[in-house]
Amino acid sequence: MLAAIVARIRGTSSGTVPDVIAYDRYECCFLPPMPVLFQHLEGIDRRPLSPASIRRWIRDALAAAGITDAAGKPLVFTPHDFRRIFATEAIMNGMPPHIAQLVLGHKDITTTMGYKAVYPDEAITAHRAFIARRRALRPPEEYRTPTEPEWQEFLGHFQRRKVELGDCGRAYGTACHHEHACIRCALLRVDPARRGRLAEIRDSLLARIGEVREHGWLGEVEGLKVSLAAANDKIAHLDLLQSRRSGATDLGMPGFPASTTHSPGQPPVPVRQP
Repeated sequence: MLAAIVARIRGTSSGTVPDVIAYDRYECCFLPPMPVLFQHLEGIDRRPLSPASIRRWIRDALAAAGITDAAGKPLVFTPHDFRRIFATEAIMNGMPPHIAQLVLGHKDITTTMGYKAVYPDEAITAHRAFIARRRALRPPEEYRTPTEPEWQEFLGHFQRRKVELGDCGRAYGTACHHEHACIRCALLRVDPARRGRLAEIRDSLLARIGEVREHGWLGEVEGLKVSLAAANDKIAHLDLLQSRRSGATDLGMPGFPASTTHSPGQPPVPVRQP
């Protein structure tokens, strides 16, 4: 169903879902452009479908179908009900919960698990059945026992991820996109104990930038600036993590207004703001 919706609204030139600007009626503000699935072409502009239109279509479809509940009353659905139905059907048919989380746009997987009308053991059983069906369709040679050189190469990948400043987080079997310039790489997980060494690299980059400017080697300045910005970002990230871990946050003491101290029958004393 999702593939059919994407195929219907994707752009003819780019092949991707066009970005549209939606309005958040709860926050009363316009959201940044996003690839909204429920959108339509109005004139030359693409606009998202309004919640009122979707509710009306659902109501008309239920009335035309004539479906009733056990008590004989017409069924009532909201657009949000279909998110729960989708999560339940997807997970019960083998979709991993973390993939359903990404599709639904949840920040926390516990929210996704709360959307589905199944228990965790049912989700695990459904996922295992899905994996069994997929393996039955794939060639059996893909599931052979790895050879000793292959296993050693796999283990060696994780051993070679250890670098001077921490650990490299790139996936197994992928090459380094920064040609081992780890200071620029977003996948470098800096060890907090190596902050001093990172500060030395930052100071060295500053001295190097001054040197190349004195010699007029301006072609190297831009590259050094990229490395310097990356080093500063990593130092700021380490400092932020350290500040979050150290000590408790002082929320202050609540103040009692003077109106709570007046005698009965007397008007409260106004409090002047500073």
